[in-house]
Amino acid sequence: MKGDRVEIVVDAGDTTRTYEVVASRAGRRVETAVRRGVVEVSEVTRNGSVVRTARFMAARVLALVEQPVPREDASERPLREDPKAARAVSTQGSTS
Repeated sequence: MKGDRVEIVVDAGDTTRTYEVVASRAGRRVETAVRRGVVEVSEVTRNGSVVRTARFMAARVLALVEQPVPREDASERPLREDPKAARAVSTQGSTS
């Protein structure tokens, strides 16, 4: 999703350097992979095409921080109480 971000902190000898890969447009996401001693962070489109990639030697990476944008998908909403139980509570207080 637009706004997804990954920060990579790399040991650059006597200092550290911080890099960011950000999903810059709607529908894009950021994926990370560690393969054969290389950390690869890629910005990917909806259909899976890689837009850009940053590669770092895994031995030099000090931290890899993934910061996803909060999503409002149905699968990620907090669980609510049973709707029937909520209705029963609201009707008990009413007078007829």
